[in-house]
Amino acid sequence: MDAQENPVSDAAALPDLEPTTRRIAALLGQVDDSRLDGPTPCPDYAVRELLGHLTGLATAFRDAARKDLGASTAVSPDAALPVLDDDWREVLPRRLEEVAAAWRSPDAWTGMTRAGGVELPGEVAGAVALNELVVHGWDLARSTGQPYAAGEAELRSCEALLAPAEDGPNDSPEDGPDGSPEDGSDGDSLFGPPVPVPSDAPLLDRVIALSGRRPDWQPDS
Repeated sequence: MDAQENPVSDAAALPDLEPTTRRIAALLGQVDDSRLDGPTPCPDYAVRELLGHLTGLATAFRDAARKDLGASTAVSPDAALPVLDDDWREVLPRRLEEVAAAWRSPDAWTGMTRAGGVELPGEVAGAVALNELVVHGWDLARSTGQPYAAGEAELRSCEALLAPAEDGPNDSPEDGPDGSPEDGSDGDSLFGPPVPVPSDAPLLDRVIALSGRRPDWQPDS
C-alpha cells in the first residue's frame, strides 16, 4: 500500500487528542481543594485519586507515543492508589498538552509500544489513550458538577474500543502478562461491565455505559 493510502501515515487522518485534553484542562479551574475528597464514578477513587490517575495516564501515554518505555509505561494503573502531588495544578495541564502533542506524530501510531505494563501496537495504544481521556474527563466533570460534551469522532472511537469488551477485556482482566487487559485499559478497577441503556440513548451516554458507568451518576447517588 502506498504511504499516502495508509491512514496511519497520513497525519490529517489521525485521531486528535487535543480537543479532549483541552476539555479536561478547562475543567480543572473549577476544582478547588474542597472538592478533592468528593466521590467519583470510580468507586475506589475520590477526586484527588482521579486527578492523580489522569496525571499518571497522561504521562504514561505521552511516553508510549514517544516509545520512551521506562518506568511510566511499566506499571499497571491499578497497582496502587494514585497519589496527587501538591503541584498538580501546574503539572497536569502541562502533561495534557504533552500527551496531545506526542500523539500528533504519525510515528506514535506505528510499531509496538507499552502502556500499563502491556505491550500493544501504537495504533491501539492511541485509541486507548483517547478513550481513557474521554471517559475520565466525564468522570471529573460529573464528580465536580460541570457540563461535559465530546465530539462524535472521539465518541465513535471510544465506542469501537469498548463495545467488544462486553465479552472481552472487562470480563477477563487477567489477559495481559501482569494481569491487565491486553488492550491496555484499566480492567475491572475503573472500567467495569457495561451498564444497559436504551439503544436510542445519546452517543455519550452509550459510551459511558459501555465503560461500566451509569450515565445518570451523581455525587450523591
